[in-house]
Amino acid sequence: MANSGKGIHVMVFPYPAQGHMLPILDFTHQLALHGLTITVIITPKNLPILNPLLFAHPSSIQVQIFPFPDHPTLPHGVENVKDIGNQGNGPIISALSKLQDPIIKWFTSQSNNNPPVALISDFFLGWTQNLAHQIGIPRIGFYSSGSFLTAVLHKLWPNLESFRSISEVNFQDLPRSPCFPWEHLPSVVRNYRESNPDSQVVRNAMIANVSSWASVFNTFDDLEGEFSDYLKKFMGHNRVFSIGPLNLIGVPSEMGRGGALSPRSEGVLKWLNECEDESVLYVCFGSQKFLKKAQMEALANGLEQSGVRFIWVCKPVTAQQIEQGYGSVPDGFEERVSGRGLVMKDWAPQLAILNHRAVGGFLSHCGWNSVMEAVVAGVMIMCWPMEADQFINARLMSEYLGAAVQVCQGNDSVPDSAELGRVISESMKKERIERVKAKELKNKAFEAVDRNGSSTRDLNGLVNELAQLAQVSNEENRLRPNTEMVPTAQYSVGVYAK
Repeated sequence: MANSGKGIHVMVFPYPAQGHMLPILDFTHQLALHGLTITVIITPKNLPILNPLLFAHPSSIQVQIFPFPDHPTLPHGVENVKDIGNQGNGPIISALSKLQDPIIKWFTSQSNNNPPVALISDFFLGWTQNLAHQIGIPRIGFYSSGSFLTAVLHKLWPNLESFRSISEVNFQDLPRSPCFPWEHLPSVVRNYRESNPDSQVVRNAMIANVSSWASVFNTFDDLEGEFSDYLKKFMGHNRVFSIGPLNLIGVPSEMGRGGALSPRSEGVLKWLNECEDESVLYVCFGSQKFLKKAQMEALANGLEQSGVRFIWVCKPVTAQQIEQGYGSVPDGFEERVSGRGLVMKDWAPQLAILNHRAVGGFLSHCGWNSVMEAVVAGVMIMCWPMEADQFINARLMSEYLGAAVQVCQGNDSVPDSAELGRVISESMKKERIERVKAKELKNKAFEAVDRNGSSTRDLNGLVNELAQLAQVSNEENRLRPNTEMVPTAQYSVGVYAK
């Protein structure tokens, strides 16, 4: 299928957050390998994130840069969630929605020579459904998260008022009829405020996702097939494509994920080389999460009491964060665990660590990218979900798939150190069934992206659908050489089915 997409031009619009951008850029890499021409919509300060992709595909991927729109609650110069934290999602989504008219103006100014036939945009940018409608091309929603989460969101957003009055929400018509306490539902839903204009933009955008012409997920059938099948019925068509794990088929790691190793990182890998197979626990809560002082102390004591080898990635805190109650590694901890544990206070090569033979467990917040990286590495997860989609991901991995262990849950929860140490020690035993299940999931992930795997079939099916759109567009423009480009969204195309 290497050149099956030759002649197809699509626009890709990423959402500027680390956990969203890496998967959609990995997906864009795959589309380029299939021969597509791609225009990436980006704002100036996010442009460097594209460098590995542009280096890999200098002739097939181009960028269209739009100034980041002003927003009253965003500090000047902020264009990415990493610069402000998760509380910035609403304002950033709202600000980016102001790009609709500039994008329409740019699109209509383009030559009739090979115009884009589809817009692929992140699910946080659901407002682009209207944008795509305005310029007359189909919109494809890209989900950096899983289909289980999406099924939950699609039920929550239109019925939010009825759900907010109950302490537990039962999704009876979803597979396995899951039930979640209100506080475990996605933060983007719980943070909705009717009086807040940004909240209204977010809600309308999320509801609009259901109307997308197609949906693409960074997941695979053996992980979430039952939820993908549910979404096909819910949306009323089969254009629901599971093409993950994208970190298995994305931009080559030496170009895209983290860059060159620092001397400190190289030292960590050398330390791992001295450890027994599957004896090390990797502890990391993502790029944005900070723990409160009591949580840091409980985790440190639990790691110390567990007796296991570990690598703990914890970002240094500022004086202001300390005043806000956030904590750092307790004094004397590193000296007490010297030789058995390592504390990393800078960037960590997570993929390299997880895939090292010495690593057997991953204590994680269960963000979707971390989940997928653990699955690909065949490493059991110890779940401490705190916010966003993490409770849903933890439920999937622990209860539904049996490849994870719950150790704590909640944004403000403080685990009992002795119990945490015991659970860590017990979970790191090689005979644990969860560790066996994790290895089985790894094998299924590799099978999914193999030549005849389910994710490969879905990716090829999506490219075939785009080829049909391009064929219709080219034929109509050939018949009307002296008119403006003809929108393709009005034409029916074949529905890809497995």
